[in-house]
Amino acid sequence: MSVAPLPIETAIPDLLAALRAKGRAVLQAPPGAGKTTRVPLALLEAAITPQKILMLEPRRLAARASAERMAETLGQPVGQTVGYRIRGESRVSQNTKIEVVTEGILTRLIQSDPELSGIGCVIFDEFHERNLNADLGLALCLEIAELRDDLILLPMSATLDAAPVAALMQAPIITSEGRAFPVEIRHRDRPLGPRERIEDATTETILAALPETEGGVLVFLPGEGEIRRTEAILRPRIPDGIHLRPLFGAMDFRDQRAAIAPCTSGRKIVLATSIAETSLTIEDIRIVVDAGRARRARFDPGSGMSRLVT
Repeated sequence: MSVAPLPIETAIPDLLAALRAKGRAVLQAPPGAGKTTRVPLALLEAAITPQKILMLEPRRLAARASAERMAETLGQPVGQTVGYRIRGESRVSQNTKIEVVTEGILTRLIQSDPELSGIGCVIFDEFHERNLNADLGLALCLEIAELRDDLILLPMSATLDAAPVAALMQAPIITSEGRAFPVEIRHRDRPLGPRERIEDATTETILAALPETEGGVLVFLPGEGEIRRTEAILRPRIPDGIHLRPLFGAMDFRDQRAAIAPCTSGRKIVLATSIAETSLTIEDIRIVVDAGRARRARFDPGSGMSRLVT
């Protein structure tokens, strides 16, 4: 069975031409276009740089999963041509040409080597998330590029307004089209009541959706506590053959991989935090239930500290 080409393929010739001419570009591509796993391999195949390609991911799961997917495409284990490095874990070797890292790793690399010796290209994936480490990393890389005209910079995004970033970098914007699918949006008949728990409301929504639909269900909840409580309420009420898969940052990677892997039998319900919002494509998902809340770090200027708010 032949595999349909990814939408990003049509933009790669223009992207390569821009990078060869300018040394930098901003790539706009919608979710599912294939930018995370296809673009680094395309740059490697085109020999865009004789040095290492570094790709930044905002989350550890995305770093691991994208490295594994690219290594699988090459028919190699992770740590050979493609590797990853995150806090507390490294799968790289002397043969690694593409290294996927979390954003804080780049800052530490620059602190230890201000010229980023041996790195020829830095890709900022999911740059629209605009966190401190990504912005700082781009600013530092732009300074390094003033001294190294061979350093290639490439922010990639699905939803970012690319014009301001492109103007800052003096870089062209390359746009890729995506695949469009019909989406039906439904809302609850009433808002969440003052005494109604988000776990109970989410459970009722899932149970109502199951008999009307086919395929996997992806459910977004604010945090691990809400996921565990929803799992406990839902598990005794779902039919046989439906698998529950929690997905949050503190889990073991083996369990995270089980959540994002296709279900071999029956259906699955993935109960996830915002970790599943970007950089991941869970292939067998057909229904998304969003509780409408997320837990984010917010800086409090009064205390000088960050705190989690929902």
